[in-house]
Amino acid sequence: MFFNIPTLLTWARIVAIPLIVGVFYLEGVPPRDQNLIAAIMFVVFALTDWADGYLARRLNQTSAFGAFLDPVADKFLVCACLLVLVHLDRAHVFVALIIIGREIAISALREWMAIIGATKSVAVHMVGKLKTMVQMIAIPFLLFDGWVLGVVDTHLWGTWLIWISAVLTVWSMVYYLQKALPEIKARAR
Repeated sequence: MFFNIPTLLTWARIVAIPLIVGVFYLEGVPPRDQNLIAAIMFVVFALTDWADGYLARRLNQTSAFGAFLDPVADKFLVCACLLVLVHLDRAHVFVALIIIGREIAISALREWMAIIGATKSVAVHMVGKLKTMVQMIAIPFLLFDGWVLGVVDTHLWGTWLIWISAVLTVWSMVYYLQKALPEIKARAR
């Protein structure tokens, strides 16, 4: 279904991208408030990733289009926020290149594996889920870029987590490529 509750939640993540980016261009809004608004928006829209999957199963509204759009929306949201963080000098460009490059490579690999009928060999694995979870914590920490309750330095923690995410990103890419390698070799002959 093109428009149902789960798919609308997925579309909301795509619509969120210019809103989150736009927060940093609001005139008259102090940078601290921009950071808070962007971090809260990211968390709210990131939670729609869990909600759309839950509702699709619960309401029996799963669809091929929703299954396609969901990971695309996630990747757009993460990549856009990474670019904002690089622009704000809160994330290293090397981290962004690793994460964005992996997303492009694995998306292309999954598309090709679908064409040859071997999607199971590149099905989502725990290391990929862990990578996503770490990213989804690191990004709002870096967007917030301050102290929480005077105890948690979100810039420091976000920086560590985004680098850990980059390592997990490479690990997951290697994992998926290893899983696909037998099919790649078979098709190369």
